[in-house]
Amino acid sequence: MLEKTYDAKTVEPKIAKLWEEADAFRAGAGAEEGAEAFTIVIPPPNVTGSLHMGHALNNTLQDILVRFERMRGKNVLWQPGMDHAGIATQMVVERQLMERQIHRRDLTREEFIEKVWEWKAESGGAILNQLKRLGASADWSRERFTMDEGLSRAVLEVFVTLYKEGLIYKDKRLVNWDPKLLTAISDLEVEQQEVNGNLWHFRYPVGGVAFDPENPKTFITVATTRPETMLGDTAVAVHPDDERFRHLVGKNLVLPIVGRKIPVVADAYSDPEKGSGAVKITPAHDFNDFEVGRRHKLPAINILTVEAAVTLRDNEDFLAGLEVTPERQAVWDELDGLDRFAARKKIVELMEANGFLEKVEPHRHAVPHGDRGGVPIEPFLTEQWYANAAELAKPAIASVREGRTKIIPGNWEKTYFQWMENIEPWCISRQLWWGHQIPAWYGPDGRVFVEKTEEEALAAAIEYYLALEGPWKAWVEDKLENFQPGEILTRDEDVLDTWFSSALWPFSTLGWPDQTPELKTYYQTDVLVTGFDLIFFWVARMMMMGLHFMGEEPFHTVYMHALVRDKNGQKMSKSKGNVVDPLDLIDEYGADALRFTLTVMAAQGRDVKLDPARIAGYRNFGTKLWNATRFAEMNEVARNDDFWLNDAKLAVNRWILTELTRATREITDGITSYRFNEAAGAAYRFVWNLFCDWYLELLKPVFMGTDEAAKAESRACVAFVLDEIYKLLHPMMPFMTEELWAETAGEEGQERPSLLCHAAWPSPDFEDAAAAADINWLVDLVSGIRSVRSEMNVPPAAIAPLVLIGVSEETRQRLDRHAPAIKRLARVGDISLADAAPKGSAQIVLNEATICLPLGSLIDLAAEAARLQKELAKVTEEIARLHKKLSNEKFVANAPEEVVEAEREKLAEYREAQEKLSVALARVRDAS
Repeated sequence: MLEKTYDAKTVEPKIAKLWEEADAFRAGAGAEEGAEAFTIVIPPPNVTGSLHMGHALNNTLQDILVRFERMRGKNVLWQPGMDHAGIATQMVVERQLMERQIHRRDLTREEFIEKVWEWKAESGGAILNQLKRLGASADWSRERFTMDEGLSRAVLEVFVTLYKEGLIYKDKRLVNWDPKLLTAISDLEVEQQEVNGNLWHFRYPVGGVAFDPENPKTFITVATTRPETMLGDTAVAVHPDDERFRHLVGKNLVLPIVGRKIPVVADAYSDPEKGSGAVKITPAHDFNDFEVGRRHKLPAINILTVEAAVTLRDNEDFLAGLEVTPERQAVWDELDGLDRFAARKKIVELMEANGFLEKVEPHRHAVPHGDRGGVPIEPFLTEQWYANAAELAKPAIASVREGRTKIIPGNWEKTYFQWMENIEPWCISRQLWWGHQIPAWYGPDGRVFVEKTEEEALAAAIEYYLALEGPWKAWVEDKLENFQPGEILTRDEDVLDTWFSSALWPFSTLGWPDQTPELKTYYQTDVLVTGFDLIFFWVARMMMMGLHFMGEEPFHTVYMHALVRDKNGQKMSKSKGNVVDPLDLIDEYGADALRFTLTVMAAQGRDVKLDPARIAGYRNFGTKLWNATRFAEMNEVARNDDFWLNDAKLAVNRWILTELTRATREITDGITSYRFNEAAGAAYRFVWNLFCDWYLELLKPVFMGTDEAAKAESRACVAFVLDEIYKLLHPMMPFMTEELWAETAGEEGQERPSLLCHAAWPSPDFEDAAAAADINWLVDLVSGIRSVRSEMNVPPAAIAPLVLIGVSEETRQRLDRHAPAIKRLARVGDISLADAAPKGSAQIVLNEATICLPLGSLIDLAAEAARLQKELAKVTEEIARLHKKLSNEKFVANAPEEVVEAEREKLAEYREAQEKLSVALARVRDAS
């Protein structure tokens, strides 16, 4: 006998151990030889990470697909693993070292990397154990890591191949530079933070004219939020159609403080409607300015160090072509070495003192910050390694456009195309120690040799230099006589962007570049489940690499899930204090309740608003199933392998079997179309509403009766349907269903698999439309009567007569068959037929008949009408208030998105309440 209550804290570890001991999730487990493969690769979480709500949603949806396809008999591989997360991991280890007063630079590179591996062995990967608590059924024996030897081989193969194909190269361009971590970072690692700042308006004198701050003809005004970068200005841009400045295009201005002559250029980047219409161009310190500079062949002058301090004294680019006067030198010396923000303050003072500051305006604007370092990033001009993303993107664009890879929801395809068709070169180098070190070596003259090993690079270098005539040939010959490693070649210190190795994940984890059996079996993978924020940084890059090296897309479907927000629709963040820890929710409600809640709320294109109260509600759903199984046990329900669906004689049994077929179809269609919420909703309606609330209730008289044949049939039918329910719910609620499967196995173990996760997915095809229509009529009739009683505040114990008008012969027969059930379930007394509605009746229409419930003697109709009118007036007033608010364009434009959405939801709820109250009021008035 089942325990009285389900205890997730006891059951979940027990079931997890059962799966582990059975090696239940290894690739191909439960599948027959030659079965069709189904593969999902996990989006590899950072080795530094811990489970958050995004992971919980993402992995729940993956697990639903994986368990579903495993039960459908496919050869399933869910490939797990972790990403080495270059910056994040290096920061963790550096922080630990600093606690012991050890700086990274106090160690050699090799010593530091050894410390990282030690940390990874001790603490890294905690998140994978947390995913197991969620119930993720990955093949944990195949866990991979992006710094594994095999994956590292794949990285070398890809880098060297792309370099030799001309698709990887070095270039000097702007990058996102983190002056705290001293490395380039990707756009994904940059977050925009709103800050209160200023807009400084500076006067730039026109060359050859005496500057007069009172005479606008002697200067152009430009506005900037970053005065310190003006030291690197190399032009001022105006719009080609702006009449105000047309006479100055091609002429020079004099850059204050610096004295450099800078041209006025005509470029559409300048907006005539914004500010003065003129904009300063600093190619080395702004991404847009960099492109303007390229178009007009402007010099790019970097005036900051890697630590974001001003550097002028020995800056050859800054000093080029300048007349160095004692006065200017004194100012430059004063600025040299200042931190960027101290330099900003000093420059503003100097500009004001010399009449170049026109005005200062308070200005709230977004400032890009490094998400790891936490400080404002700098667009920084530096030489880095790049991949030719535009060329690699072409096949990836065609794959989606031609339908070989489908993105769901489809609206994300537009975003994919917009980004891919305007893609910039991909900066793949990072100034870190932890990561895949770039396989490039430099000769004594700076020539680069890219090979998989130092030995191969050295051989290529020797061959190259010995083929030359001149000093380099002699130098190499001399070195070769007394060769010492590292004397001829010096290795590039940079490592690769983390996204470079994770772009290879769908095939590197399967053993590529070796042609392994796993690669042959499981590539192409089937579906990628990921957050929409990774469409550019991971999805697109996997598409590029998969097509280039495998000749086939890495997956045929990409399902983009939305964000998990708090119950008010706000994005979760530590600063807001609204972060919900999924492990806390698992501790409180159980993994199944959390998983089912996330599934039922995972509507395509809609963010999940997670309210713990909802999780508690879906825990009750699990309790309902548990109690239904206990009820079955108490009524001696047991599996009967001789029970055939078509042997069922009772209409109620034929009805539930028909509804089971329909529910199975809905759930299957929901999962296969990635409409997880529809699958969960169909399961909920069938299990809670039809099976528990109606079927078991309708069977009570059977179980209490004396018809042994009816009892035996019903017991076998209940057992069969329960087994099918466990299967249907298993992908969403694996722990409880596996426990119920085991607990109801029977004394002899029977003909079914010992593990539910290996059981066959339901495929019933029983259909009895007449029985379904008959029992559904009964359900609709009783539900309608209950609804009227609730709406009109009829006391629960009150018994009312039931009168029907205009009934057909079919309805008359149904009334005769189901009269006892109607009286018991709807709490009605005499049932009669009439030609007109009795006075004081509430009425509902069901098919051709009008159902009348005379309530005049049971409630005060006038008082009830007054109550409903009062409630309706309140609701109508709220609707008017919300409608007015949401019709205000200023409110909709300026209020936070989550606030506007919350108001819209309130309006929808009030309108629904208004409709229900209006129906109830109409019924009361009709009855009066």
